[in-house]
Amino acid sequence: MTGPLLRIVGDRNPSSVKIAIVQTLGLILTKGGAALRAFVPQFQTTFVKALSDPSRSVRIEAIKALALLMPLSSRVDPLIKELVSSSLGKGLNATVETAGLVAIQTASLEALAIVLQHGGDKVKVADSIPSSLDAAKELVEHEDDGIRESAAKVIGYACDLLGPEEAGTVLQEFVLDNKVTTEPETKHGMACICRRIFSRSVGRDIDRSIYKSVVTLIQTLMTDEKTLVKESSCVAIGAILGSSTEIKASISQLEKSIIACMDTKEELSVQQAVANGLCITARLQPGVFRTEEGLPLINAALKLAMSGAQRVQFSYNDLLWIALDVANGDEVGLNEYLSLAHFDVAKKMQAIYSKVLVRMKSVNTDEF
Repeated sequence: MTGPLLRIVGDRNPSSVKIAIVQTLGLILTKGGAALRAFVPQFQTTFVKALSDPSRSVRIEAIKALALLMPLSSRVDPLIKELVSSSLGKGLNATVETAGLVAIQTASLEALAIVLQHGGDKVKVADSIPSSLDAAKELVEHEDDGIRESAAKVIGYACDLLGPEEAGTVLQEFVLDNKVTTEPETKHGMACICRRIFSRSVGRDIDRSIYKSVVTLIQTLMTDEKTLVKESSCVAIGAILGSSTEIKASISQLEKSIIACMDTKEELSVQQAVANGLCITARLQPGVFRTEEGLPLINAALKLAMSGAQRVQFSYNDLLWIALDVANGDEVGLNEYLSLAHFDVAKKMQAIYSKVLVRMKSVNTDEF
């Protein structure tokens, strides 16, 4: 099956057929495992080529498939080099229109982040990860917000591999040294960088003086007049909180700013962004919202989980699902919360737990 599918994926098929083929190849990789090692170069070529497909759905499936390929791949350096080149727009057809170029660059950056995440420990060429970081640095202030977000993702995984010193340098150069900027694109890129670096394990090892300066800056950006900057900062503050080595003090410092952005008068996208940020906190600091210090935040989240706006409701359901550790199915997380909460709020949490949270099969924490 593998050979014929690899040969026809590049034919002039409609995007729906290409999506089906790439998804099938992904299933074959999952099922076949090590038995498909000989096909790795062909798989890699096919998936990288699909990153330039006009259909966004095809590009997304190709990125997912590359993640599945990484456990079998032993030579990731040439792949990283190719993705770095295409993310910078090098070697692409000169006739590609601007929108198409942006789409390909974004897909290449997303794929590069996936390769660093799942295959970064297999790098053998010393320059591979630094070159990825340099490419992302070049693009994190790009005029397109999608490219900025994807570049920040690459920065996060590259810094995680290169260590806290490099991460601190990036934060100093691209965040703290830019704190007087008025450009919304730059501010958005700054918040995205903070989110991605502090979402990784390297975040806890960053120099605490840099950490404290970043906290102050992102708190300021959470009140920015531009919604995009505000949204990205609300997600970033969750990652920053999750990377705290003094969680009680950090919650005390940030609680007011976070709850202010959870106000129902705020734009729905901002309310959702806070939920996404707190999901990162809950992932990095398990049990933090089942403490006296975390109680005001989870109570505010409970209120929005019963919001009239469905998309806000769903975002906070995800947060409660992670915060109460519903996946374990033993109600320990719920009982810890109930032991702290007042009767009326506890009753509401029990209701949403039994009617909604236990029926949720999973939440993809990789998104956070």
